Amino acid sequence: MEYRFLGNSGLKVSALSFGSWVTFGEQVDTDLAYESMKTAYDAGVNFFDNAEAYESGQSEIIMGKVIKKAGWKRSDLVLSTKIFWGGEGPNDQGLSFKHIKEGTEAALQRLQTEYVDLIFCHRPDLHTPIEETVWAMNQMISEGKALYWGTSEWSAEQIRKAYEFARREHLRPPLMEQPEYNMFKREKVEAEFAPLYEDIGLGTTIWSPLASGLLTGKYNEGIPEGSRLDLEKYSWLRKKLLETERGRQKLEKVKQLAPVAQDLGISMPQLALAWCLKNPNVSTVITGASKVSQVEQNMKTMDVIDKVDDEVMETIESILDNKPKAQPDFRN
Repeated sequence: MEYRFLGNSGLKVSALSFGSWVTFGEQVDTDLAYESMKTAYDAGVNFFDNAEAYESGQSEIIMGKVIKKAGWKRSDLVLSTKIFWGGEGPNDQGLSFKHIKEGTEAALQRLQTEYVDLIFCHRPDLHTPIEETVWAMNQMISEGKALYWGTSEWSAEQIRKAYEFARREHLRPPLMEQPEYNMFKREKVEAEFAPLYEDIGLGTTIWSPLASGLLTGKYNEGIPEGSRLDLEKYSWLRKKLLETERGRQKLEKVKQLAPVAQDLGISMPQLALAWCLKNPNVSTVITGASKVSQVEQNMKTMDVIDKVDDEVMETIESILDNKPKAQPDFRN
């Protein structure tokens, strides 16, 4: 396993990490979660990602039970949660000081831990001043409930505003952003956030590297029984990926990428994960799985990443044909 610094900090996270979105509580029970997390841990994973919204807190409960059962040293783990959707009450959502404090404390109880290493604002809150959110996150760190904080699916402008306010008020600034990033979703990570990597040392913990399973190639011939797109709960995702013209175009690209992986002697998931890892501004790639065999295959990406060299990356680029345009240099 490779370990990368998380943005401009001294904290190291495994290049491949493990998250519980979709699977824990829906496709994965506690026993299977234990086997999956243990397989990831044994492969060198130290970062495990969660959120209060995942299965209405059930995902955090399962992860907490797994960690307790495994008996891992807390100092060997980097745990996260994300705060925004905590319930149905008028103050159970958003990024107010009240919800951040209460949501964080509830998450810690479910995870059975005294603190999380990383706490994220799960989405931007248009109804709460960014200044209030920054103060609240700083307070969670002051109280020892979290060590670092960041954002998820915020704009570069919102991140910069939060960072500048924190610096001006001598508070802890956001350290990392958790955006969706994969071969089909590139604009934010590669273009919009580009100035932030150097200006503020932003780290990224990217999610959906397999584009909700599309880049595994398993949907090339239809929808396998028991897969994510087979679940009624994710019918909206099925329609988006497979029943729209844009979705069908992506599927065609996946079919063209399959021979590239085959020629390298690696799987489609490994090709997609390696492609994400080749980006130097990606701190860690959050993986997920509903089967232990998927975890094993994903972790082996670290053994084959060197096969995805510059020439292969150029081949992939020619197939994707979606590289974000660089800001024009009008001097040249």
